[in-house]
Amino acid sequence: MHLLLPLLASLLFVSGLIFMKRAGAAGVGTATTLFVSNQCTAVCFSVLWLFGGDGQPWMMLWQPAVIALLYILGLLLTFLAINCGDVSIATPLFGVKVLLVAFLLTFIGDTQLPMSVWYAAALATFGIAMIQWTGRNNPKRVMTTILLAISASSSYAAFDVLVQRWSPAWGAGRFLPLSFWFVGAFSLVLTPWVEWRSLRKREIGAYLWPGSILLALQAICIVFTLSVFGDAARVNVVYALRGLWGVTLAWWVAKRWGGNEESLSRGVFYMRLCGAVLLTLAVVLAIVGK
Repeated sequence: MHLLLPLLASLLFVSGLIFMKRAGAAGVGTATTLFVSNQCTAVCFSVLWLFGGDGQPWMMLWQPAVIALLYILGLLLTFLAINCGDVSIATPLFGVKVLLVAFLLTFIGDTQLPMSVWYAAALATFGIAMIQWTGRNNPKRVMTTILLAISASSSYAAFDVLVQRWSPAWGAGRFLPLSFWFVGAFSLVLTPWVEWRSLRKREIGAYLWPGSILLALQAICIVFTLSVFGDAARVNVVYALRGLWGVTLAWWVAKRWGGNEESLSRGVFYMRLCGAVLLTLAVVLAIVGK
């Protein structure tokens, strides 16, 4: 039953990014988006303090601080990716995080990668190539989106590995709230660049606040599941479905309320969908293969 949480998170993630994309189109800057999202997430994660935990000496506070920096970097790169390109391009690429986690664990643990991971890497490469091909009319923009999305995935991969390593000693009810309180505190450096007047505009707030809350809720679903239940393999397989939702949901929303995906030809849409399917299959192969 706990796999329902990453399934819900995959839908919340894509929905949140669509709202954030539309907030950016309405005129709000990345610094404002990042600030509001991080503060909402810090508040939402405070609820997990009720779950308790053993905690650690104050000298170990550097661990949740590192987690916070990785989260902020990943979210910043995510927002830059969707502002640069389409949601239907960026979200399938976030699925490569599972492959990056596998490589990172191999590097840290000095273990040999199974052949299935190499096959998955090749499959993911084909998926990325198909998505990149759909932007041949604007290759620089698409390649920038791909690089930003993969960089965000790298940051989140390190985030996942370290949460799984450090959280048990603290307890989920201590490590996670502390980590995201650091996220909120570190984000205060963005205050001079926050567009406070924009936050009062109805056309921006209608997208920015729901998007921030949706991203906060999806983060809770994923991080809480990994910390309490473990089972990172199946959790990440289910969560990788966000690549499919990113293509289909973004296209569906654009057809009704406008957006970049509205102008996509049917051929480009199906090419991106095929690329997303290949990336999802690559993730599944990397996890369940031998």
